[in-house]
Amino acid sequence: MGLDYLKRILNARVYDVAIESPLEIAPQLSCRLGNTVLLKREDQQPVFSFKLRGAYNKMVHLSKEQLKRGVIAASAGNHAQGVALSAQRLGCKAVIVMPITTPQVKIDAVKARGAQVVLAGDSYSDAYAHALTLEKKHKLTFVHPFDDPDVIAGQGTVGMEILRQHQGPLDAVFVAIGGGGLISGVAAYIKQLRPEVKVIGVQSVDSQAMKLSLEAKKRISLAEVGLFAEGTAVKIVGSETFRLARQYVDEIVLVNTDQTCAAIKDVFTDTRSILEPSGALAVAGVKQYVERQQCKGKTFVAVACGANMNFDRLRFVAERAEVGEAREAVFAVTLPEERGAFKRFCEVVGERNVTEFNYRINDENAAHIFAAVQIRKRQDARALAKSFEKAGFPTLDLTDDELAKTHIRHMVGGVSTLAAHEMLYRFEFPERPGALMRFLSAMHPDWNISLFNYRNHGADYGRILVGIQVPPHEKRQFRQFLKTIGYRHWDETENSAYKLFLR
Repeated sequence: MGLDYLKRILNARVYDVAIESPLEIAPQLSCRLGNTVLLKREDQQPVFSFKLRGAYNKMVHLSKEQLKRGVIAASAGNHAQGVALSAQRLGCKAVIVMPITTPQVKIDAVKARGAQVVLAGDSYSDAYAHALTLEKKHKLTFVHPFDDPDVIAGQGTVGMEILRQHQGPLDAVFVAIGGGGLISGVAAYIKQLRPEVKVIGVQSVDSQAMKLSLEAKKRISLAEVGLFAEGTAVKIVGSETFRLARQYVDEIVLVNTDQTCAAIKDVFTDTRSILEPSGALAVAGVKQYVERQQCKGKTFVAVACGANMNFDRLRFVAERAEVGEAREAVFAVTLPEERGAFKRFCEVVGERNVTEFNYRINDENAAHIFAAVQIRKRQDARALAKSFEKAGFPTLDLTDDELAKTHIRHMVGGVSTLAAHEMLYRFEFPERPGALMRFLSAMHPDWNISLFNYRNHGADYGRILVGIQVPPHEKRQFRQFLKTIGYRHWDETENSAYKLFLR
């Protein structure tokens, strides 16, 4: 495809609605990493995200007839607001199809821009399919969130601004990837003018469609994606964005939930602004890259691409940021039930701050303690675990154990002798009315729930931990149930933390 993206980006119409966002140093983060980290502040756009650029550039190039008929888009958040604001500015009708699971705050934000909201399906894929149906039925023009040359060119103005704002040495630009629209535009511009500058994509470990596609040299469709960084939770990248990424993107870095939470905190510390998880991916990617390369004195740009954060999610972010920053280690420690054992444990902890401590007596010979301890660096966790072992306390390092961090730390209460044939599963399900009832009604009536933990984190999805008593001869039926329910799930029956504290 002979598209000249350099020319398209230079001629993109974005500044009728978008601002030239600042490029600012993150002083404390730069000092800690020993490298200069610059933040491209797309969180300061009128809709608090870069998505406005691509949406408007696409819509401003539509014919009068197309604008008169109106536009349609499928989105759960940032793209929806970008299309709605663009339609408001251009005086055209906009229909936004959003999943039923979309939080009310996002629905209200889109309606406030004058757009019509249609709720359909549990996921973006469902909303997208319904939007295509409405497009044909009402002869509307579809505004794709990423896989469109005009959208890509609009997003590419971010790269144009970076090179204009920083003309000195620049080693790499880090960009979050969902469908690939932003990184495609940024990379297409930067690589044609300054090919020595690396363009590095960042994805969540559970939503790495672009990384897997580049490795396979063809687009890979994921069966499921993680929902924490929902703005980049895309099952398959665009065909045009994939082509451009193959041509221009140097590498892709993967980050986990804890690292993303730590990055949100880093940006808050330096700017007093709160990014959404997808908006902080690039910052997390810089930190991961620096740790891996052990580099000093380099200059990096991280695109802070969005700040539409649901306030209620901050309790989860705050909880996990310390682990992600390697400032907290989580342990299961076994102490003998004897006088002086707890004192000896405290002596090993020493001057370190204990951030969490859970204990319940359940055995006459041994006690299992769930403890979280502040550390300075990741290596300290391993050293502390060795110190516990040396003192005669068998220790499990649970710092990277998702089950322990999400559920068990809130459930330490002892073992039940009644939980025969218990199978333990973690589930993620869309946070919508009736979701839990759907789960329960799909179960076999003879299967007893022996354990249950749920916490609302203010997200679009819920996390539950369920213990289900399934007789051995009904395992096949249970596996069928897991397929039927259709929720993301993980078998935790053999998890060490579960065996210590709950089984």
